[in-house]
Amino acid sequence: MLFSSYTFVFAFLPMALAGFAVARGAGGARAAMAWLLGASLLFYGYSSPTHLLLLLGSIVLNYGMGQRLVSQTGGARRIALAMGIAVNLAILGYFKYANFLGDVAEQLTGYHWFVRVALPLGVSFFTFQQIAYLVDSYRGRCRAHGLLDYALFVSFFPQLIAGPIVHHCQVLPQIQRGRLGLRPRAFATGISFFTLGLAKKVLVADQRRFRYEPPGAGTDAPLHP
Repeated sequence: MLFSSYTFVFAFLPMALAGFAVARGAGGARAAMAWLLGASLLFYGYSSPTHLLLLLGSIVLNYGMGQRLVSQTGGARRIALAMGIAVNLAILGYFKYANFLGDVAEQLTGYHWFVRVALPLGVSFFTFQQIAYLVDSYRGRCRAHGLLDYALFVSFFPQLIAGPIVHHCQVLPQIQRGRLGLRPRAFATGISFFTLGLAKKVLVADQRRFRYEPPGAGTDAPLHP
């Protein structure tokens, strides 16, 4: 789901905002967080439901590793950190380079046996974000938090598939303080930034869509009067 698509602008975003406001008023900050988490998972799984399992598995795996790093001491913590980073990089490397290595193997052997792997959206962003979380956990910079806080930190839809990569200390404290609400000034600022970004995306980044090409342009066929 693209941020500039009709589905996002006219369906998903209004639903996410309205549901957030209702959940915040009826159940408080934790209910609002649960709503945002559900909306974020729906946003990610809309394009590829199978890759949603990868995201959920990565969240659970790294949360458990982070908790282990906080509870352990001595050399065991270094081993746990190395294992956590290695697992994350192995998963990322598989999706990034499996097709390339498969093509090389097929060219060398002459046999077409490799099943191509689809690259999950945002896999680099949420993988490196969680590696940074593991390093921060190892260095003792993480506050106590639950799985809901962590899952929302990783999967929050505005930055899930397009970044930027953020540290837990930039997001988790805001979530844990419970300062979640549709404050008029903050809402107006957010809508302004979104509108400006949407205009840049549609009018600048996608400007090639609006270029007029006369009949026959871009082809090698001669034009006859």
